[in-house]
Amino acid sequence: MAQYPMNLQLFAGEKTEPATPRRREEARKKGQVAKSAEVGTAVMILAAFLLLHILGPYVVGHMRDTVQYFLQNMASWEGDSAGLQALFLVALVQVAWIVVPILLSLLVIGVLSQVIQVGLMTSTEALQPKFSRINPIEGFKRIFSKRAIAEFLKSIIKVALVGYLVYGQVRKNLDWLPQLSLWELKQSISVMEYSIYNLGVQVGLFLLVIAAADYWYQRREFEDSIKMSKEEIKEEYKQMEGDPLIRSQIRQRQRQMASQRMMQAIPTADVIVTNPTHYAIAIKYTPGEMGAPKVIAKGMGLVAQRIKEEGKKHRIAAVENPELARALFKTTEIGQEIPAELYPAVAEVLAFVYSLRRKII
Repeated sequence: MAQYPMNLQLFAGEKTEPATPRRREEARKKGQVAKSAEVGTAVMILAAFLLLHILGPYVVGHMRDTVQYFLQNMASWEGDSAGLQALFLVALVQVAWIVVPILLSLLVIGVLSQVIQVGLMTSTEALQPKFSRINPIEGFKRIFSKRAIAEFLKSIIKVALVGYLVYGQVRKNLDWLPQLSLWELKQSISVMEYSIYNLGVQVGLFLLVIAAADYWYQRREFEDSIKMSKEEIKEEYKQMEGDPLIRSQIRQRQRQMASQRMMQAIPTADVIVTNPTHYAIAIKYTPGEMGAPKVIAKGMGLVAQRIKEEGKKHRIAAVENPELARALFKTTEIGQEIPAELYPAVAEVLAFVYSLRRKII
């Protein structure tokens, strides 16, 4: 059976990877977030009927007082425009006392429903003009896009089911609707208010279920829209961490600077312990200032040769001790004090160096 080579680079551009935190942040700055307008609509409808039910006695009482006030003053109105204007102004203020608290409550609830979905967010990206929005080809694509079809089907389902709920409520109340004219006004208002409230709650709860499903759909669509390809993730990593070549050059420069600092510290060393060819470790000890001797330079191979040459240049004593050199190189970093288990061996070396200095003096 013939085998055909597969070029995996062809799949590198496919957006199959979840979005990175940086991509999510960029999308948020542009106003691209997962949210459903149905959530706000459902919550506000449900809240409106609940508020009307709770504030029903207050609304009815205030409206009754307003109507009574209007009728009483109309009876004593003398026909002048100033009096009529004042009368309507008072009535308007009384109506505002009914409407404004409800509207403010709905406004706060609507804002909270959006904040719960996306948090506090300010973005002017959506307000900026884009020529693609007036492009007829792009507009045609949007009209027949998957999102547009989903919105159309969702609207049909909403209208059909809401109509069914209204029809069911009206049909259930057909028995007593003709009798409303025979009942007292207070009783008729109470029955109508309960029926409307019951219908409103049913519609609100139904829309809430639709909103939950729509939010799930919108979130899935959003996650798909911000997915990234493997190449995009690599490019983002390069932008955040820097180009690998530049990073390697920076690390090399840092090593060179550290090596220079190490070589500059060698003239202050007391002794250089060698392998004698592979390792070189420069040790310094200042009684009273240091708790224990410190390694101020170390290296192997060419670096070890440079340390020995720098030590010879500044007349630093060199002691060949292969075991101690290997142990110091493996256990102690530059700038660290030597470990306690090496105290005796290092003390012996330092004593030897100090004795040489006394003989020279």
